[in-house]
Amino acid sequence: MSASLHLSRQVLNHFLRNQQITAPTQLFLALYTSNPTSEDTGVEITGGSYARMPITFTAPSADTGINVVSNAAEIRFPVATDDWGTISHFGVRDAATGGNLFAFAAVPIPKLIEEGDEAKFIQNALTISLE
Repeated sequence: MSASLHLSRQVLNHFLRNQQITAPTQLFLALYTSNPTSEDTGVEITGGSYARMPITFTAPSADTGINVVSNAAEIRFPVATDDWGTISHFGVRDAATGGNLFAFAAVPIPKLIEEGDEAKFIQNALTISLE
């Protein structure tokens, strides 16, 4: 997963310039039909009952030698009431609408979501690491 410019700036300012960061009270998983990029320029799904879903992460684990967190529970999006297109990327954001992109990645296998389909991610399917 890649960090957004927003998150990178916050981390650098916090640790190297002694500027405080206000942690978000909730994080949300967003789905995209194109790469959000570090500049938050991707095409997020809209319409068809789409809504960002809350996401909670596990405590960091270094079992593989790299510090990793993952989604602590399964995440289910609403059933699509219209075609959403092919989900190619996902992002972690700090608001249910608008807000800031924190991190993003490509979906390992892009998935076409059509009317009646439900996008979901099983527990521990989404990981974020700092190396």
